[in-house]
Amino acid sequence: MLRKILIANRGEIAVRVIRAAHELGIEAVAIFSEADREALHVRNADEAYCVGPGPVARSYLNIPNIVSAALISGADAIHPGYGFLAENARFADICADHGLTFIGPTPDVIQKMGDKATARAIMHDAKVPTTPGTGILNSVAEATAAARKIGYPVMLKATAGGGGKGMRAVRGPAELEHAFATAQAEAEANFKDGRLYLEKLLDRPRHIEVQIVGDTFGNVVHVGERDCSMQKPSHQKLIEEAPAPALSKGVRSRLHDVAIAAGRAVKYTSAGTLEFLLSGDDVFFMEMNTRIQVEHPVTEVVYGVDLVREQIRVASGEKLSFGQRDLVARGHAIECRINAEEPAQNFAPAAGTLSEATLPGGYGIRVDSHAYAGLQIPPYYDSLLAKVVAHGSTRHEAIVRMECALRETHIAGVNTTVDLCLAVMRDEGFRAGGVPIDYLPNFAAAVAATGS
Repeated sequence: MLRKILIANRGEIAVRVIRAAHELGIEAVAIFSEADREALHVRNADEAYCVGPGPVARSYLNIPNIVSAALISGADAIHPGYGFLAENARFADICADHGLTFIGPTPDVIQKMGDKATARAIMHDAKVPTTPGTGILNSVAEATAAARKIGYPVMLKATAGGGGKGMRAVRGPAELEHAFATAQAEAEANFKDGRLYLEKLLDRPRHIEVQIVGDTFGNVVHVGERDCSMQKPSHQKLIEEAPAPALSKGVRSRLHDVAIAAGRAVKYTSAGTLEFLLSGDDVFFMEMNTRIQVEHPVTEVVYGVDLVREQIRVASGEKLSFGQRDLVARGHAIECRINAEEPAQNFAPAAGTLSEATLPGGYGIRVDSHAYAGLQIPPYYDSLLAKVVAHGSTRHEAIVRMECALRETHIAGVNTTVDLCLAVMRDEGFRAGGVPIDYLPNFAAAVAATGS
């Protein structure tokens, strides 16, 4: 088993990984920017090292400083969390070069599947349905020609992207040049990789993803699916649930089978997620995230597994602690992301100091958070403050339990998404299940217009 892990991340996921490490008897090392000096993950770690000033390029993306902190601390492994360097194959290679275990898939698999355009090509060759699209685009002119051939509307995507960054919907040729430039700049700023590809934009699909986990002994299992269709205009998710509602048995089985086949095809190790667009009963592979997902808790509470713990065990050379037959979905879970942002202003992020952070609890409620009263919210990072997860024996019970939990959630000092999430829980359209990916922006606009 690993002895000491450096967590190359911040916020709630860093707190989450520290907790998993401690439960396994492993020491945890935090890194932090100057803006995060008083952050909760720094307090919870066994030791912590500053890796630079607030901006991510000089701190949480600063590979030399992060690796130096790992070596100085005597860590034997690095867990990248999600975002930042989690899907950076070069970072995984550098870790290996310095004798550090990268807690995730191999650099080769990250390169193949973490690169969205390459992953699409692999899935296409494996006869997995993909939306019509392109490889890497070298210019706006190339994108224009491809869009004309595929037909508008189309979606530009960063091949190294994630979290909705580096994505732009393009409805017609007049929008393409500006969308290309802004998506490329955003991708370069967030991932240091500005390469883009293009795919057909489907009409009001659902976003369904399948969790897989693999080990170094050739075992790959799926841990069910999640519905992640409740997305902001930026394509970042706000509410996720497991299992996905309103799916036929055939579609559910097809999603699971395709995900397992994809994992086995690349000999996948660690936790990963296959993302699909669902149009009617037609399933289209979209991309794979070669890391732990923000929304992994809904899967954990439904299946009774600890995915982060499993990542660490697999990286230590151990077999998966469960097989496919052991994984049985029990009940339903919903996750609401509590973000420091203003939904009425296109979800603009908010910075400031939390004067209150009262989070819910009780039977069937889980909260993953780094928030506390007095915490300063810097302007440099993702706006996520907490993830509230409600688990019930049925979907209706989970919704009612989430509604109660959100009423108990009191955060002051910055605007948050609490009230919007509460409005969603009370919405008849959401309660019916199976909403498309454009549902939330329209719903949020309606809520803002009525002031309710």
